[in-house]
Amino acid sequence: MTGTASHVRHRVYQTLENPSRTDRVSWAIEIGLIVLIFASVTAVALETVPDLFARYRVEFRLFDLFVTLAFSVEYVARVWAAPEARPDEPAWQARLRYMRSPMAVIDLVAILPFYLTLLMPLDFQLLRVLRLLRIYKLTRYSPALSVLMAVIREEAATLLAAFSILTILLIFAAAGAYMVEHEAQPDAFGSVPAAMWWSMVTLTTVGYGDVTPITPLGRVFGGAITILGVGMAALPAGIIASGLADHLHRRRDLLREEFRCALEDGQIDLREGRKIEKLRRDLGISREIAHSIHQDVRRKQFQRPQCTCPQCGYEFQHIGDEE
Repeated sequence: MTGTASHVRHRVYQTLENPSRTDRVSWAIEIGLIVLIFASVTAVALETVPDLFARYRVEFRLFDLFVTLAFSVEYVARVWAAPEARPDEPAWQARLRYMRSPMAVIDLVAILPFYLTLLMPLDFQLLRVLRLLRIYKLTRYSPALSVLMAVIREEAATLLAAFSILTILLIFAAAGAYMVEHEAQPDAFGSVPAAMWWSMVTLTTVGYGDVTPITPLGRVFGGAITILGVGMAALPAGIIASGLADHLHRRRDLLREEFRCALEDGQIDLREGRKIEKLRRDLGISREIAHSIHQDVRRKQFQRPQCTCPQCGYEFQHIGDEE
C-alpha cells in the first residue's frame, strides 16, 4: 500500500473508531451518524401509520435510500480501515475478524433489508421491522449501552441458567394449573400450553387478571406460584446488576493501574496523557471519576511513610527520608 493510501486509511480509522472532540471532522461525523440513527428509527416507526405512509410514501422511500447509502459507506469504510487496529495481521484477516465482530454484524443488519428487497421479493412489513434494529448501532456511541452489552456477554452462562430455571417453573406452574383448573375452566386451562399464559403472567408478577383460578385448590396453588415468582423473576436483574458493578470496578482498576504506571517517574507526559485519555474514553469513564482516580493514585504514590510512637502517638518521618 502506498504512503498516501496508508495515511488515508489511518485517518479513516481514527475518524470512525477513535473520534476526538478536538477533531471537528470526526466529531461532526459521529454526531451526524447518531442523528441519522434516531431519524431512521423514527421514520420506520412513522411508516406504520397508514395515513402518513400513504401520503409521504415517496419521501419515506427516498429518506430510507439516503440513510442506507450513508450506513453502507460507513460499513465499507470501517471494514477497509480495520487493518489499522491489527497492523501485525494480514489485511484480509483483520477485515474478516472485524466483520465477525458484534458491532460489524449490527452495521450489516442495519443495511441488509434494503438490499434484500432488490434481490428477492420479500414481505415489506417484515423488512420494516428489521430496520428498527438500527437502534442497536447506538451501542457504539453510548458507553452505558456498551457496558451493559459487555456485562450480558460476560454473564451469559449465569443468565442462561436463570432462564432455564424460570422455564422449568413455567412448565411446572402451567401443568399444575391445568390439573386443578381444567375442569372448572376448560377454555382458559384446557391444556398445558393454554395454561402457560397464566403461569407466565403469574411468575413475572404482572397479573393482567384476564385469567384467574376460581377453585379453592387453584387459588392456593396460584398464590404459591405468585410468591415463588417474586424472587425468581428478579433473578436475572440481580445477576445483571451484580455483573455491572463488578465490570465497572474492573474498568476503574484498569484506569487506576494506567495512572500508577504513568506516575512512576513523578509526572505524566504528553504521550502518557493521550494514552490515558484514550483508555478513559474506551472504558466509558467520565472525566470526573478519572480525575478522582488520578488524585487518589497521586496521593498514595507520593505519600511519605511515617512512623508513630506507640507511647505518645507522635508521628516522625521514616529514617530514610532525612538522608
